[in-house]
Amino acid sequence: MPSKYKLLMLTTLIISGCSICYELIISALSSFLKGDTVLQYSVTIGIYMSAMGLGSYLSKFIKNHLFNYFIGVEIGVGIIGGLSTLILFLANIYLVCDQIILYLVILTIGIFVGMEIPLLTRIIENDEKNLRLTLSSIFSFDYIGGLIGSIAFPLLMLPHLGYFCTAFLTGTLNILVALLIILKYKERIKHYKETLFVTLGFLGILMTGTLFSENISNFVEDGLFRDKVIYRKQTKYQHIVLTRHRDDLRLFINGNVQFSSLDEYRYHEALVHLALSKAEKKENVLVLGGGDGLAAREILKYDSVKKITLVDLDKEIIKICSENQLISTLNHHSLTDPKMEVVVEDAFKFLTDNKFKYDIIIVDLPDPNNESLNKLYSNIFYRLCKNSMGEHGIMVVQSTSPYYATKAFWCIHHTIASEGFHVIPYHLEVPSFGDWGFNIASQQEMDTHFKIDVPTRFLATETCQTLFSFAKDEKANSEIKINTLTNPVLMKYYGDADKIWR
Repeated sequence: MPSKYKLLMLTTLIISGCSICYELIISALSSFLKGDTVLQYSVTIGIYMSAMGLGSYLSKFIKNHLFNYFIGVEIGVGIIGGLSTLILFLANIYLVCDQIILYLVILTIGIFVGMEIPLLTRIIENDEKNLRLTLSSIFSFDYIGGLIGSIAFPLLMLPHLGYFCTAFLTGTLNILVALLIILKYKERIKHYKETLFVTLGFLGILMTGTLFSENISNFVEDGLFRDKVIYRKQTKYQHIVLTRHRDDLRLFINGNVQFSSLDEYRYHEALVHLALSKAEKKENVLVLGGGDGLAAREILKYDSVKKITLVDLDKEIIKICSENQLISTLNHHSLTDPKMEVVVEDAFKFLTDNKFKYDIIIVDLPDPNNESLNKLYSNIFYRLCKNSMGEHGIMVVQSTSPYYATKAFWCIHHTIASEGFHVIPYHLEVPSFGDWGFNIASQQEMDTHFKIDVPTRFLATETCQTLFSFAKDEKANSEIKINTLTNPVLMKYYGDADKIWR
């Protein structure tokens, strides 16, 4: 390939990386806003690829002024792609038809992206008259650019820049490509000065968006939450937001409330004290999830507990809940207690490698709304839990709502039972969540008589029996399958419920 086309090859590399980033931004953002990760990624990729095919087809009708059209395409994809995050957030907040806006954004970006490579190929081919050399060079750079974009997005861009800055920066790169083409091939550009002026104007808009992306993000995100946002952070794994209204402190992960300081004690007392009051031994307790330290606070009420091992995937949630004064006061500084050992690792991997036998396992994980979390509610996961428990060990699992997600709740119940556990379901009312359920399990048979002999605000010995009574509309009225790694039915049960109540 002659040196005069090296810039066009670099252009191919950049636009291919940007294309992958747009696809990933919209997929991740639609999952964040709508839930059901598999569905959102599948629909986004399907529409995006189809739109690229349509764009490639439409490019054949462009016969003259190829450089101008290519520049127009880069400006178009840069503007729509760069503003995509802003458009989708605002649509989600203010419009009922936000799903239609999502599809239109995907379709528009896909059509523009589909036109890029055919136009570049024809630009080079018109001069070189060597289709074999043109195609091999362009597609080589196209695939390499795709690889770079697919690696940069999850490892560098999203964790460190967030959705808004990533989108603005990616759009800026597309406009920069257009600018480079204009400056390099100005003799081939029709209406050169006007084209340059327009390109610089759009470049200024996106660069301004990139520079002020944090301010824009904060302003828009405030519209998603009822209360004042006092902390936000995009980590490698999740988006964390802390809000406050008077005495109500709330932690959100990926838009889902994890606790409200006004009523979290009801949830965590029910999660912890039934298991610990029943256990023959409670010297070593394993907490899977629970990075907010609130379950650990309840566990530390027992003097007989010698060690708590807390396993959480995201070190940032541990850091926030250890160092933020509002949360650390709420959890009584449990995460820095001498009895606490914090392990930053995936719970599934931890159990796979673990050889120690725990007296009690508390599974306090987020709801199974994506494939990564789904495996932590599978039969294999509970089998691993069983292998990490002593013969008389007890496990308790947060199990979503038996009212709002009835099939999901009973799926978790049956999946635990499928691994040979004796399982007892129970539930209670948590005002910020609604009716919420748990499953307590052991290899030995248990009764439902519990004695609570530590200080509590909600749970009492005389009221424990009320937790085990379920109304007719909280019981599954059809056959429920167990959740496995190869047949993740729980995601469907949970997703169906989420569509109704979201």
